[in-house]
Amino acid sequence: MPESVRPLRAAVVPGPAVPWLEVFPLTGRTGVRAAGEVSLPTRGIWERALEQAVREGEDVYYLELSALTFVDVAGADALADAARRFGERRLVLDRPPPALPRMLGLLWPGLPAVEVSTP
Repeated sequence: MPESVRPLRAAVVPGPAVPWLEVFPLTGRTGVRAAGEVSLPTRGIWERALEQAVREGEDVYYLELSALTFVDVAGADALADAARRFGERRLVLDRPPPALPRMLGLLWPGLPAVEVSTP
C-alpha cells in the first residue's frame, strides 16, 4: 500500500477523569465519610454535607476524610464557614488530605471548632 494511502493510527489517549464525590453516614458516631474530591463539579455535594453537619446540633461531628484525594480552596472555604457556625461544638476532621489542614491554618487560622485527627 502506498505511504499516502495508509490509514492513520492514533494512540488512544484517555480523556480527563470526571470528578466525583460520595458522602456516606458514619456508623457508631455522628458524622459522614467523604470519598473522591472537592472541586467545582462536586462542590454542591460538599456544601450540602457541611450544612447537614451544622444543622445536626451534636457536640462533636466527624468528617472522615481518608478517601478524599483533593479539596480546592473554595471547598476549604465552605468548611471554614461551616466551622465558624459550629459555635462551641467541635468539627473533627479524621485523616484529611495533608493539604487541607495546612490550607485551613494558612487562610483561616484559629478556627476553634476544627480539630484534626490523624492516626
